[in-house]
Parts: sequence; structure tokens; C-alpha cells
Amino acid sequence: MTSGGGQGGHGPGAALWGGRFEGEADPLFREFNDSLRFDYRLARHDIEGSIAWARALGRAGVLTDGEVESLTTSLGELRERVKENPRLPLESREEDIHSWIERELIKKLGPLGKKLHTGRSRNDQVATDLHLYMDEACGERTLEMAGLARALVDLAEREVETVMPGYTHLQRAQPILFAHWALAYANMLSRDRARLDDLRRRLSDEKGCPLGSAALAGTTYPIDRHALADDLRCRAPSPNSLDAVGSRDCVAELLSAAAICAVNLSRMAEDLILYTTQEFALVEMDDSVTSGSSLMPQKKNPDAMELIRGKAGRIVGALTGLLVTSKGLPLAYNKDLQEDKEGLFDAMDNLSMCLRMATRVIAGVKVNREACREAALGGYSNATELADYLVGKGIPFRDAHELTGRIVRRAIELKARLEALPLDELKKFSDVIGPDVVGALTLEAGLARREVFGGTGPGAVRDAIATARQRL
Repeated sequence: MTSGGGQGGHGPGAALWGGRFEGEADPLFREFNDSLRFDYRLARHDIEGSIAWARALGRAGVLTDGEVESLTTSLGELRERVKENPRLPLESREEDIHSWIERELIKKLGPLGKKLHTGRSRNDQVATDLHLYMDEACGERTLEMAGLARALVDLAEREVETVMPGYTHLQRAQPILFAHWALAYANMLSRDRARLDDLRRRLSDEKGCPLGSAALAGTTYPIDRHALADDLRCRAPSPNSLDAVGSRDCVAELLSAAAICAVNLSRMAEDLILYTTQEFALVEMDDSVTSGSSLMPQKKNPDAMELIRGKAGRIVGALTGLLVTSKGLPLAYNKDLQEDKEGLFDAMDNLSMCLRMATRVIAGVKVNREACREAALGGYSNATELADYLVGKGIPFRDAHELTGRIVRRAIELKARLEALPLDELKKFSDVIGPDVVGALTLEAGLARREVFGGTGPGAVRDAIATARQRL
């Protein structure tokens, strides 16, 4: 990467840095080196940065007001062309998106188009493009996360009275409300959104706007970088030019936030995949987000959720790839950093698709309330209620726990539920057990005892739904 605006003079598609070189670049090197095939996606961001740079050059006295007007007008027109056809740059043979934009300006404005790169490098250009892209991507993903969280809160509201089994180790553990399950994932999404909000603040404040850092040492022209940062919606310029062009920690942070969110989505997908099986049969997905089998007519496959589960690995892989690429790079810019974009773009595209797809799945989920209740009654999930009942009768918890385990073993032998065991059978284990034990072992009693903040009690869950609505 260079800080000058020189050209090789080899015609369309020739590198803008070619003055130092003779002859044509090896075709295989061009294929290996050129990045236009993926960084064309940064066209709008590069144009936005270029408009701000033209104005900064005008304020510095490098360009006249007329030159600034011509450049910004032409760049605005180019932005409209790209908006109409985002793949327009791919019709050229340019090395990268920066070269394509500069070449388009030169074709329209002649020598004036060559002035725009004064005092600027592709190093701070691409860092600025990434900055703008990440800020935009954070905003878009935040809205998609909010959409999914809203669908989960709606589901919680619909199923606020539905009892289901909660699981640990994939074994039935204690009864919970289905709404409590839905809100758990809504809460995860709230933290996912907060991570992106925090990253946007860090991009604007601490990382700052990279433009004006040039190749690595800062521009030689009297650019007002604070005004430039303000033009690009940043609160401050980057405080160190080496860091600005040679670091990709914010890309890694965005990929980390994406990976965490993807893993959360994958866990939700796994829950729903299990719950839709005939073995669980707790929920059913809408036909519009499932598929069938080419051989077995009876199949209804949860493909959307399986793809979300699968794409989580792909997003985690993008994070791992960038970290491994970055770990041994000396300051400042190295061509290795070109590898940051494909993984980032792919991760953002797939996370977006996963969030939007999950929203549709959740919106159409049908909960089998009777099956959920029946499952909650099974597996002796009210054993903790019996232990707590015994504690209430004055038995130390550890003794109550051991005693309840023996009662459960007896219930298994008799193939009976705890609440269905005859009182005389229960009294064989402890005289403190009385007729009131039956009421203590109902699902409703167990839920009502968990009206603690954050618990699965009906009142606590209704309060949590209201809080989640306010947060959205």
C-alpha cells in the first residue's frame, strides 16, 4: 500500500502504484493479490470516506472550493450508480475498490480525479471503510436481534401459563413455564445487542476515525482530523497512526460478538430441534420453515434450525481465522490483513440470515401445551418440592434430600408418580409427612414457590415480560 496517487500507465486495470514497476503483473499474481471480487462491497463506504477527504483537503487549502464541489458531486453520482447496481465495480479489471473509484473519477474529471488521493493511503482508506462498514453492520444486526427478541417475548406472552419440564444434563429437572424458556433466550439477545452497542461506542471514541493516518506515520498535509472524524460520524480521530492502519482488533471484536450470538442461536435451535421430535413432541414448527424427505413421506424436518446450528460453526471459524492471521503480524500494515474482509462479510451475512430466519421460526412455533404439562409431570421433577416440604417440617435439608431420593426409588419400583403415592406408603419413610403433601407436590405449587426475582413463578415471569418489553 502506498500513500501516493501514482499510476502504472498500463491502461485500464493497471495498478495505481505501478510507476516503480516495468511490465505487466503476472496474471496468477493478479488473481491472488486483487481484492475487488469481495471488497467491492465497501464501495459506498469508500465513497463516503472519499467525500469527507475531499472536504478535508479543501479545508486544508489543498483543493479549491470548485475542485471540492466537482469531486463531491461526481462521487455522489457514483454512489447512486453503485446503489442501483452494487456489483457494478465487478465489471472492471481493477485491483480493488479504491482503485476502481479513483479510476472512475479520473475518467470523468481527468487530472482533478488524480488529486483526491493527495495525503491519503489505501491503508487508512481501507481501515476507514471497515470502520464505516462495521458501524453499519452493528446497527443492522442490533435491529435484527431486537426483532428476534420481540418474537421471543411475544411467544412468552402467549405461553405464560404453559408448564414444561426444565432440563439439566438433558434430563427432566424441575417444572418451568414455557415463557421462562423463551425469555432466557431474549435475555441472551439483550446482551448480544449490548456487546454491539459497546463496540460502536469504542469504534467512535477509542479506536476513532482512521482517515488521516496515511500509510502508517500520519498525513503530511494540515488536515483537521477532528473535523474529518465528525464528518464521518466519529467522536474522535484515531490517536495513533500505526494502530489505526495496522490493527484489526475491532474486527475481531465484532466477529467475537457475532460468534457469541451465533452460539446462543445454535443452542436455541438445538432446544427446538429436540422439542419437535416425536420423542419430545413439545412444539411444532410451521410448515413454511420446514422441509420434507425425498424418500420418506412422513418426515417434517427442522432444516432452518439445523442450518442455524451449522452456521454457528462457520461464524466461530471466521473469528478463529482472523485471530490466527493477526497473531504474528508486526506493525503496521501487512497484506495478510486483506484476509479480514471475506470472513467478516461472510459472518455478517450469515448471522443476519440466522437472526431473520429464527425470528420467523419463533413467530410460527405452535406449543403442545398438554404434552408440555404431561412431560413436566413425569420424571419426578417435583422431587425438590418434596425435599422442601420435608425441610418445612423441620428435617435438615441434607437429610430431606436423602429421604426424598429413597422415596423416588420406591415410586419408580411402583411405577407411580410422587404425588400419586398413597399417604401410608409415604409415611413409611417419615411420620412428618401428612395429607398436605399432595398439595405441595402439584405443578402449580412448585411454580408458586418460585416467585423470586428472575424465577419461574407466574408473577415473576409476567414482570419479566413487562421488563423485556420496556427494554425493546
